[in-house]
Amino acid sequence: MTGNDNAGWTSVCGIDDIVPDTGVCALVDGEQVAVFRMAGGELHAIDNIDPCSGAAVLARGLVGNLGGHLVVASPIHKQHFDLRTGECLETPTLSVHAWQVRRHGDTVQVRRAAA
Repeated sequence: MTGNDNAGWTSVCGIDDIVPDTGVCALVDGEQVAVFRMAGGELHAIDNIDPCSGAAVLARGLVGNLGGHLVVASPIHKQHFDLRTGECLETPTLSVHAWQVRRHGDTVQVRRAAA
């Protein structure tokens, strides 16, 4: 399920399409976005492209907490990306873009946050 909604929001999937503590990949305006649903219902979205390898894999990474940061670990080189900000904890110059994300009824929606 994808589609454009009001005010720049794009519907990407149903809330039940994301197993808690995992991510899914969505294509939004030609860009791959990794969307994560935490066990408590919190949603996060960052770019899906791993800046170290160039592979579209961040949605498949393991989520967890590292030093107070909610992170996803890249499946390839194991860098940790903060799910709230997109910051790479090991190498800040490799940070990814964080997207705005919300639940709209049973639908998950994302939009590009201002830079």
